[in-house]
Amino acid sequence: MIRNIVTGLDLGTSYIRVVVAEYRTGNKIPKILSLTKTPVKGFRRGYILNFDEALESLQEAKKEAERNSGLKIKRVVLGVGGITLESKTSEGGTVISRADSEITDIDINRSVVVAENSLSDHQNKTIIHRFPLSYKIDSKKIIGQPLGLKGTKLETKTLFVIMASQHYKEITALVEAGGLWIEDVIAAPLASSLSTLNRLQKVSGCVLVDIGSQTTSMVVFEESLPVFLKVLPIGSNDITNDIALGFKIDPREAEIVKLGEKDISGSKKKLEEIIQARLSDIFESVENHLKKLGRSGLLPGGVIITGGGSLITNIEELTKEYFKIPAQLAQENIRLSSKGQIVDIGYSVAYGLCLAGSSSEPEESLGLKFSRETSNKFIKWLKNLWP
Repeated sequence: MIRNIVTGLDLGTSYIRVVVAEYRTGNKIPKILSLTKTPVKGFRRGYILNFDEALESLQEAKKEAERNSGLKIKRVVLGVGGITLESKTSEGGTVISRADSEITDIDINRSVVVAENSLSDHQNKTIIHRFPLSYKIDSKKIIGQPLGLKGTKLETKTLFVIMASQHYKEITALVEAGGLWIEDVIAAPLASSLSTLNRLQKVSGCVLVDIGSQTTSMVVFEESLPVFLKVLPIGSNDITNDIALGFKIDPREAEIVKLGEKDISGSKKKLEEIIQARLSDIFESVENHLKKLGRSGLLPGGVIITGGGSLITNIEELTKEYFKIPAQLAQENIRLSSKGQIVDIGYSVAYGLCLAGSSSEPEESLGLKFSRETSNKFIKWLKNLWP
């Protein structure tokens, strides 16, 4: 019997994480076969600086994942991140094609293409995802999907998730050089959202903040769909470096201190001030984008913190204090979404990639199919998962 195995590959700037999972008949939640975390070299803020070092790191992660799972890994769902990953919104319209004025998939797709062609400053960029956010028929906004309705003109507001083409090509070339076939490419913050956010949070409106080692990503959800995505060039390593400089200690020791695993005698207040100062820089960047989006203080689902930086002592309380809205760590959500199989929040992206790659229908995909044919498997998957 053919086994339904899905492998999620998360290429972080400090670690490569691989989750190998199996979907079994009658179970919506996959069985985790292995969790692998290996150090990575050759990356800086999501960019490949040294291809050979990065390839060596990938091959070691692949070997370790194969040892842990007892399987030969040939295909992966790839998560992409880095500071060039972002979202842009555009609108496009088209005249309804049918003589009876009924709107079809052809009209919807055509309006998305027009919106794509209207994007500003997108040269040398690759589109990873396309999310239709809202529709107008004859200049009147409608609720829900326009399919089957009638009118003269359809307008669609679409969110495009994009990244630098050179960055995309380097990442995919690296994975191919590592002997892996890419089944699909998913933006890492969206993959993480699948394992760390619940339905109510996405529907009511929330922001997922993933504090990585060298970058921090944010993705805002409203009415179950992402409406904004950005990767910021600041991460938890900046906090570690501040602690190392402030206390004149080795960065490895500073990392342990940052996570509350070691105390520095008589310096608790100074440590708190250093951590809060750098966290404030991260939160300020997030808040500035929320203000531009018109969502500052207006997300009932609150702020959900994930990533390695979420392990900082008292970060939940510091987040609530800064944003003045509900805040929580994502650790409990990933435990629930995996039925207790995963407790380490660092695997939120790799596990989310396994969830995104669950469909057995290869011709359907939201992301960017590596064959470069864009369709809508992932977005259909999201609609089935979210109300």
